[in-house]
Amino acid sequence: MRRLALLLVLLLPACLAKPFHQQGLFDFMLEDEGSADMAPTDDPVISGFGPVCPFRCQCHLRVVQCSDLGLEKVPKDLPPDTTLLDLQNNKITEIKEGDFKNLKNLHALILVNNKISKISPLAFAPLKKLERLYLSKNNLKELPENMPKSLQEIRAHENEISKLRKAVFNGLNQVIVLELGTNPIKSSGIENGAFQGMKRLSYIRIADTNITSIPKGLPPSLTELHLDGNKISKIDAESLSGLTNLAKLGLSFNSISSVENGSLNNVPHLRELHLNNNELVRVPSGLGDHKYIQVKFIILSQRAIDERFLMVFVCLFSLEQKCAHDF
Repeated sequence: MRRLALLLVLLLPACLAKPFHQQGLFDFMLEDEGSADMAPTDDPVISGFGPVCPFRCQCHLRVVQCSDLGLEKVPKDLPPDTTLLDLQNNKITEIKEGDFKNLKNLHALILVNNKISKISPLAFAPLKKLERLYLSKNNLKELPENMPKSLQEIRAHENEISKLRKAVFNGLNQVIVLELGTNPIKSSGIENGAFQGMKRLSYIRIADTNITSIPKGLPPSLTELHLDGNKISKIDAESLSGLTNLAKLGLSFNSISSVENGSLNNVPHLRELHLNNNELVRVPSGLGDHKYIQVKFIILSQRAIDERFLMVFVCLFSLEQKCAHDF
Protein backbone atom coordinates (compact mmCIF):
# COMPACT_ATOMS: atom_id res chain seq x y z
CA MET A 1 0.00 0.00 0.00
CA ARG A 2 3.06 2.29 0.18
CA ARG A 3 2.86 2.83 -3.57
CA LEU A 4 -0.78 3.89 -3.33
CA ALA A 5 0.13 6.34 -0.59
CA LEU A 6 2.67 7.97 -2.89
CA LEU A 7 0.01 8.39 -5.54
CA LEU A 8 -2.18 10.30 -3.12
CA VAL A 9 0.58 12.85 -2.66
CA LEU A 10 -0.11 14.09 -6.20
CA LEU A 11 -3.48 15.35 -5.12
CA LEU A 12 -1.84 17.91 -2.87
CA PRO A 13 -0.86 21.35 -4.26
CA ALA A 14 2.36 21.11 -6.26
CA CYS A 15 5.52 22.67 -4.92
CA LEU A 16 8.10 24.27 -7.20
CA ALA A 17 9.32 21.65 -9.63
CA LYS A 18 12.88 20.36 -9.61
CA PRO A 19 14.90 18.60 -12.34
CA PHE A 20 14.61 14.84 -12.33
CA HIS A 21 17.35 13.23 -10.22
CA GLN A 22 15.50 10.07 -9.19
CA GLN A 23 15.41 11.01 -5.53
CA GLY A 24 12.07 12.66 -4.87
CA LEU A 25 8.43 11.90 -4.37
CA PHE A 26 7.96 11.58 -8.13
CA ASP A 27 10.26 8.55 -8.44
CA PHE A 28 7.24 6.30 -8.78
CA MET A 29 6.44 8.01 -12.07
CA LEU A 30 9.82 7.18 -13.57
CA GLU A 31 10.73 3.70 -12.45
CA ASP A 32 8.89 0.50 -11.74
CA GLU A 33 10.10 0.22 -8.16
CA GLY A 34 8.12 -1.47 -5.47
CA SER A 35 5.36 -2.59 -7.82
CA ALA A 36 5.28 -5.98 -6.11
CA ASP A 37 4.02 -4.31 -2.96
CA MET A 38 0.58 -4.05 -4.51
CA ALA A 39 -0.18 -7.10 -6.60
CA PRO A 40 -3.35 -6.84 -8.73
CA THR A 41 -6.36 -8.78 -7.60
CA ASP A 42 -8.20 -11.22 -9.82
CA ASP A 43 -11.63 -9.80 -9.07
CA PRO A 44 -13.09 -6.34 -9.58
CA VAL A 45 -12.80 -4.14 -6.51
CA ILE A 46 -15.72 -2.09 -5.29
CA SER A 47 -14.58 1.36 -4.18
CA GLY A 48 -16.17 3.14 -1.28
CA PHE A 49 -17.94 5.46 -3.72
CA GLY A 50 -19.92 2.84 -5.61
CA PRO A 51 -18.57 2.30 -9.16
CA VAL A 52 -16.95 -1.02 -10.08
CA CYS A 53 -13.17 -0.91 -10.42
CA PRO A 54 -11.72 -2.10 -13.77
CA PHE A 55 -10.55 -5.71 -13.81
CA ARG A 56 -7.11 -6.22 -12.18
CA CYS A 57 -6.86 -2.55 -11.19
CA GLN A 58 -6.83 -1.12 -7.67
CA CYS A 59 -9.31 1.58 -6.63
CA HIS A 60 -9.31 3.54 -3.40
CA LEU A 61 -10.35 7.07 -2.45
CA ARG A 62 -11.00 8.06 -6.07
CA VAL A 63 -7.53 6.85 -7.10
CA VAL A 64 -7.48 4.19 -9.84
CA GLN A 65 -4.20 2.34 -10.23
CA CYS A 66 -3.81 0.20 -13.33
CA SER A 67 -0.02 0.25 -13.61
CA ASP A 68 2.29 -2.67 -14.43
CA LEU A 69 -0.46 -4.85 -15.91
CA GLY A 70 0.74 -5.19 -19.51
CA LEU A 71 -2.32 -3.28 -20.75
CA GLU A 72 -2.41 -2.50 -24.47
CA LYS A 73 -5.26 0.01 -24.22
CA VAL A 74 -6.98 2.20 -21.66
CA PRO A 75 -9.45 0.16 -19.56
CA LYS A 76 -13.17 0.66 -20.11
CA ASP A 77 -15.74 1.69 -17.50
CA LEU A 78 -13.46 3.79 -15.34
CA PRO A 79 -15.25 5.16 -12.25
CA PRO A 80 -16.56 8.64 -13.11
CA ASP A 81 -15.47 10.04 -9.74
CA THR A 82 -11.79 9.21 -10.40
CA THR A 83 -9.41 12.05 -9.57
CA LEU A 84 -6.11 10.26 -10.24
CA LEU A 85 -5.59 7.60 -12.91
CA ASP A 86 -2.30 5.70 -12.99
CA LEU A 87 -1.59 3.80 -16.22
CA GLN A 88 2.19 3.82 -16.12
CA ASN A 89 4.42 0.90 -17.10
CA ASN A 90 2.03 -0.73 -19.57
CA LYS A 91 2.06 -1.36 -23.33
CA ILE A 92 -0.50 1.20 -24.46
CA THR A 93 0.27 2.43 -27.99
CA GLU A 94 -2.56 4.88 -28.66
CA ILE A 95 -4.86 7.19 -26.72
CA LYS A 96 -8.23 7.30 -28.47
CA GLU A 97 -11.20 9.62 -28.36
CA GLY A 98 -13.55 8.31 -25.70
CA ASP A 99 -10.86 6.64 -23.58
CA PHE A 100 -11.49 9.14 -20.79
CA LYS A 101 -15.16 9.89 -21.29
CA ASN A 102 -17.07 10.86 -18.14
CA LEU A 103 -13.84 11.55 -16.21
CA LYS A 104 -14.76 15.18 -15.65
CA ASN A 105 -13.25 15.14 -12.14
CA LEU A 106 -9.83 13.78 -13.13
CA HIS A 107 -6.97 15.91 -11.76
CA ALA A 108 -3.91 13.77 -12.58
CA LEU A 109 -3.22 11.36 -15.45
CA ILE A 110 -0.09 9.20 -15.42
CA LEU A 111 0.83 7.58 -18.75
CA VAL A 112 4.56 7.24 -18.12
CA ASN A 113 6.56 4.40 -19.71
CA ASN A 114 4.14 3.07 -22.27
CA LYS A 115 4.52 2.84 -26.05
CA ILE A 116 2.22 5.73 -26.96
CA SER A 117 2.90 7.18 -30.40
CA LYS A 118 -0.53 8.63 -31.19
CA ILE A 119 -3.04 10.70 -29.23
CA SER A 120 -6.41 11.57 -30.75
CA PRO A 121 -7.02 15.35 -30.98
CA LEU A 122 -10.13 14.95 -28.80
CA ALA A 123 -8.82 12.33 -26.39
CA PHE A 124 -8.42 14.79 -23.52
CA ALA A 125 -11.55 16.82 -24.27
CA PRO A 126 -13.61 15.45 -21.33
CA LEU A 127 -10.87 16.24 -18.80
CA LYS A 128 -12.00 19.73 -17.83
CA LYS A 129 -10.26 19.66 -14.43
CA LEU A 130 -7.00 17.94 -15.38
CA GLU A 131 -4.03 19.66 -13.72
CA ARG A 132 -1.17 17.19 -14.14
CA LEU A 133 -0.35 15.25 -17.29
CA TYR A 134 2.59 12.84 -17.33
CA LEU A 135 3.53 11.54 -20.79
CA SER A 136 7.21 10.77 -20.24
CA LYS A 137 8.98 7.71 -21.64
CA ASN A 138 6.77 7.12 -24.66
CA ASN A 139 7.17 7.34 -28.45
CA LEU A 140 5.48 10.68 -29.11
CA LYS A 141 6.87 12.75 -31.97
CA GLU A 142 4.76 15.79 -31.07
CA LEU A 143 2.68 16.95 -28.15
CA PRO A 144 -1.05 16.85 -28.93
CA GLU A 145 -3.09 19.95 -29.56
CA ASN A 146 -6.24 20.66 -27.54
CA MET A 147 -4.75 19.76 -24.19
CA PRO A 148 -6.98 20.80 -21.26
CA LYS A 149 -6.69 24.49 -20.44
CA SER A 150 -6.78 23.60 -16.74
CA LEU A 151 -3.31 21.99 -16.91
CA GLN A 152 -0.68 23.24 -14.49
CA GLU A 153 2.03 20.65 -15.09
CA ILE A 154 3.11 18.84 -18.27
CA ARG A 155 5.96 16.34 -18.24
CA ALA A 156 6.94 14.72 -21.53
CA HIS A 157 10.64 13.97 -21.22
CA GLU A 158 12.20 10.96 -22.99
CA ASN A 159 9.98 10.84 -26.05
CA GLU A 160 10.78 11.39 -29.73
CA ILE A 161 9.51 14.98 -29.85
CA SER A 162 11.33 17.07 -32.45
CA LYS A 163 8.93 20.01 -32.88
CA LEU A 164 7.33 22.46 -30.46
CA ARG A 165 4.52 24.32 -32.20
CA LYS A 166 2.80 27.43 -30.90
CA ALA A 167 -0.61 25.85 -31.54
CA VAL A 168 0.16 23.09 -29.03
CA PHE A 169 0.60 25.54 -26.14
CA ASN A 170 -2.05 28.02 -27.22
CA GLY A 171 -4.50 28.69 -24.39
CA LEU A 172 -2.48 26.84 -21.73
CA ASN A 173 -2.43 29.88 -19.48
CA GLN A 174 -2.35 27.91 -16.22
CA VAL A 175 0.74 25.79 -16.90
CA ILE A 176 3.47 26.36 -14.31
CA VAL A 177 5.82 23.42 -15.03
CA LEU A 178 6.92 22.19 -18.47
CA GLU A 179 9.39 19.29 -18.73
CA LEU A 180 10.62 18.41 -22.24
CA GLY A 181 14.12 17.04 -21.62
CA THR A 182 15.77 14.17 -23.48
CA ASN A 183 13.95 14.64 -26.77
CA PRO A 184 15.51 15.12 -30.25
CA ILE A 185 14.41 18.77 -30.34
CA LYS A 186 16.40 21.16 -32.54
CA SER A 187 16.34 24.95 -32.37
CA SER A 188 14.76 25.00 -35.82
CA GLY A 189 11.94 22.83 -34.49
CA ILE A 190 10.86 25.37 -31.86
CA GLU A 191 8.36 27.73 -33.43
CA ASN A 192 9.03 31.38 -32.67
CA GLY A 193 6.94 32.45 -29.68
CA ALA A 194 5.86 28.90 -28.90
CA PHE A 195 5.73 29.62 -25.16
CA GLN A 196 4.65 33.26 -25.19
CA GLY A 197 1.02 32.57 -24.32
CA MET A 198 1.93 30.63 -21.18
CA LYS A 199 1.49 33.53 -18.77
CA ARG A 200 2.11 31.54 -15.56
CA LEU A 201 4.99 29.36 -16.76
CA SER A 202 7.59 29.34 -14.00
CA TYR A 203 9.75 26.29 -14.72
CA ILE A 204 10.86 24.93 -18.06
CA ARG A 205 13.39 22.19 -18.76
CA ILE A 206 14.65 21.45 -22.26
CA ALA A 207 17.83 19.61 -21.28
CA ASP A 208 19.72 16.90 -23.18
CA THR A 209 18.31 17.80 -26.59
CA ASN A 210 19.86 19.13 -29.82
CA ILE A 211 19.10 22.83 -29.47
CA THR A 212 21.96 25.19 -30.37
CA SER A 213 20.62 28.42 -28.89
CA ILE A 214 18.46 29.66 -26.03
CA PRO A 215 14.84 29.70 -27.26
CA LYS A 216 13.57 33.20 -27.97
CA GLY A 217 10.29 34.63 -26.74
CA LEU A 218 10.25 32.89 -23.37
CA PRO A 219 7.59 34.30 -21.02
CA PRO A 220 8.70 36.87 -18.40
CA SER A 221 7.07 34.74 -15.68
CA LEU A 222 9.95 32.22 -15.80
CA THR A 223 11.87 31.72 -12.57
CA GLU A 224 13.80 28.58 -13.59
CA LEU A 225 15.27 27.76 -17.00
CA HIS A 226 17.15 24.47 -17.40
CA LEU A 227 18.98 24.02 -20.71
CA ASP A 228 21.82 21.76 -19.60
CA GLY A 229 23.31 19.14 -21.90
CA ASN A 230 22.58 20.82 -25.22
CA LYS A 231 24.71 22.28 -28.04
CA ILE A 232 24.39 25.96 -27.19
CA SER A 233 27.53 27.86 -28.26
CA LYS A 234 26.92 31.39 -26.97
CA ILE A 235 24.75 33.56 -24.75
CA ASP A 236 23.58 36.81 -26.30
CA ALA A 237 21.62 39.65 -24.77
CA GLU A 238 18.55 39.03 -26.90
CA SER A 239 18.15 35.44 -25.70
CA LEU A 240 17.70 36.57 -22.09
CA SER A 241 15.72 39.70 -22.87
CA GLY A 242 12.62 40.17 -20.74
CA LEU A 243 13.42 37.40 -18.24
CA THR A 244 13.36 39.79 -15.31
CA ASN A 245 12.03 37.17 -12.86
CA LEU A 246 14.56 34.46 -13.70
CA ALA A 247 16.23 33.18 -10.52
CA LYS A 248 17.93 29.99 -11.71
CA LEU A 249 19.67 29.40 -15.04
CA GLY A 250 21.19 26.03 -15.93
CA LEU A 251 23.52 25.94 -18.95
CA SER A 252 26.01 23.25 -17.91
CA PHE A 253 27.40 20.74 -20.42
CA ASN A 254 26.97 22.87 -23.53
CA SER A 255 29.56 24.32 -25.92
CA ILE A 256 29.36 27.92 -24.72
CA SER A 257 32.53 29.86 -25.54
CA SER A 258 31.24 33.42 -25.22
CA VAL A 259 28.79 35.47 -23.18
CA GLU A 260 27.86 38.75 -24.83
CA ASN A 261 28.50 41.84 -22.71
CA GLY A 262 25.33 42.96 -20.97
CA SER A 263 23.55 39.62 -21.33
CA LEU A 264 23.35 39.02 -17.60
CA ASN A 265 21.95 42.50 -17.04
CA ASN A 266 18.68 41.19 -18.48
CA VAL A 267 18.27 38.80 -15.55
CA PRO A 268 18.60 41.15 -12.55
CA HIS A 269 17.08 38.69 -10.06
CA LEU A 270 19.32 35.76 -10.98
CA ARG A 271 20.34 33.85 -7.86
CA GLU A 272 21.92 30.70 -9.28
CA LEU A 273 23.94 30.26 -12.48
CA HIS A 274 25.42 26.98 -13.74
CA LEU A 275 27.97 27.25 -16.57
CA ASN A 276 30.26 24.34 -15.78
CA ASN A 277 31.53 22.03 -18.53
CA ASN A 278 31.52 24.58 -21.32
CA GLU A 279 34.31 26.21 -23.34
CA LEU A 280 34.60 29.51 -21.51
CA VAL A 281 38.10 30.96 -21.02
CA ARG A 282 37.06 33.88 -18.81
CA VAL A 283 34.44 34.66 -16.23
CA PRO A 284 31.47 36.40 -17.94
CA SER A 285 31.52 40.17 -17.53
CA GLY A 286 28.98 41.63 -15.16
CA LEU A 287 28.73 38.47 -13.07
CA GLY A 288 30.12 40.16 -9.99
CA ASP A 289 27.66 43.03 -10.27
CA HIS A 290 24.60 40.91 -9.58
CA LYS A 291 22.88 42.02 -6.41
CA TYR A 292 21.09 38.79 -5.55
CA ILE A 293 23.27 36.04 -6.96
CA GLN A 294 24.18 33.36 -4.41
CA VAL A 295 25.76 30.60 -6.46
CA LYS A 296 28.08 30.88 -9.44
CA PHE A 297 29.50 27.63 -10.78
CA ILE A 298 32.00 28.03 -13.60
CA ILE A 299 34.81 25.81 -14.83
CA LEU A 300 37.03 27.55 -17.37
CA SER A 301 38.05 25.60 -20.45
CA GLN A 302 41.62 24.33 -20.76
CA ARG A 303 41.66 24.52 -24.55
CA ALA A 304 42.37 28.19 -25.24
CA ILE A 305 44.46 28.97 -22.14
CA ASP A 306 48.26 29.13 -22.30
CA GLU A 307 50.39 26.48 -20.65
CA ARG A 308 50.86 28.47 -17.45
CA PHE A 309 47.15 28.01 -16.74
CA LEU A 310 46.74 24.51 -18.11
CA MET A 311 44.46 23.53 -15.27
CA VAL A 312 42.29 26.47 -14.35
CA PHE A 313 39.35 26.05 -12.05
CA VAL A 314 37.14 28.89 -10.95
CA CYS A 315 34.40 28.14 -8.50
CA LEU A 316 32.71 31.11 -6.88
CA PHE A 317 30.34 30.16 -4.13
CA SER A 318 28.67 32.04 -1.33
CA LEU A 319 26.66 30.95 1.71
CA GLU A 320 27.50 27.34 2.63
CA GLN A 321 28.44 26.12 -0.85
CA LYS A 322 31.91 24.56 -1.04
CA CYS A 323 34.02 23.47 -3.97
CA ALA A 324 36.80 20.94 -4.57
CA HIS A 325 38.78 19.92 -7.62
CA ASP A 326 41.66 17.48 -8.28
CA PHE A 327 44.36 19.10 -10.39
